[in-house]
Amino acid sequence: MIQAKGIEKSFGALKVLKGIDFSAEKSEVVSIMGASGAGKSTLLQILGSLSSPDAGTLVIDGVDVASLRGKALADFRNRKVGFVFQFHHLLPEFTALENVMIPALIAKRSRKEAQAEAESLLADMGLAERLGHKPSELSGGEQQRVAIARALINNPAVLFADEPSGNLDSKTKEEIHNLFFQLREKYGQTIVIVTHDPDLAKMCDRSLYMIDGQFVEQ
Repeated sequence: MIQAKGIEKSFGALKVLKGIDFSAEKSEVVSIMGASGAGKSTLLQILGSLSSPDAGTLVIDGVDVASLRGKALADFRNRKVGFVFQFHHLLPEFTALENVMIPALIAKRSRKEAQAEAESLLADMGLAERLGHKPSELSGGEQQRVAIARALINNPAVLFADEPSGNLDSKTKEEIHNLFFQLREKYGQTIVIVTHDPDLAKMCDRSLYMIDGQFVEQ
């Protein structure tokens, strides 16, 4: 599902990624761990097509991502890739239902279809009674569930998560961790998670460790 080879990235004189090779199979859940500044989030942004590498190749679901530009890249990202971040990035003026619908509407799906899919996903998240609530009316865990539903609305091939439970209490964190694996069973996504949480890493099919822009043996 994901095949990245020789990924390099520098910011000025600082080389953040030093020839990373990474792959993930369909429906595999892979965690990436490492200290702050190791390059984890930079790699995730490149794998998710939010940032371009200075060198290397990236193929996702058979598509050469580096060959895409402009609208073609935006369309690919909208339909094939989902993102969940530590901070939910929900739009405060919209309800939970509307936040989840937005990527589907961007993909030019009908409002009726987008609403039905969003309602189904939010029900899967245990939020069927919270559709009309705005983010400020939801707990941190509920907001993260809305963000996960939003990431899944277009049935992406790959879900990328960057510290998805980093600012949650221990009980809510455990619920969110379990949710990722329930989603994998139901929807079959490949999931790549950057995390500092060893409990989450242990749950994954594989866990990789990064130091100074390279994967190392733990």
